[in-house]
Amino acid sequence: MPDRFSDHTSGLTAPASHGFSIVPSDTLDLPEVTRAIFIGGSGTVSMVVSSGAEIDFVGVAGGTVLPIRARRVKLTGTTATSLVGLA
Repeated sequence: MPDRFSDHTSGLTAPASHGFSIVPSDTLDLPEVTRAIFIGGSGTVSMVVSSGAEIDFVGVAGGTVLPIRARRVKLTGTTATSLVGLA
């Protein structure tokens, strides 16, 4: 299948080209830092962002894409479901 954009540099404002399921963990980092996180089911997402700061996003609606560079999604505090890391 042709990809007309394969020769273009991918920046942070470009669409994601990779995705992976997120399994929240209090000790393990994600396989790679995200460009964004898709939230499948509503709730709270507790994470460690690329700077090392810990942030809780409370009341995130299902179907939301959070444009956040996260290195870990914590099990403790996360109630949102069906999380997908976009890179």
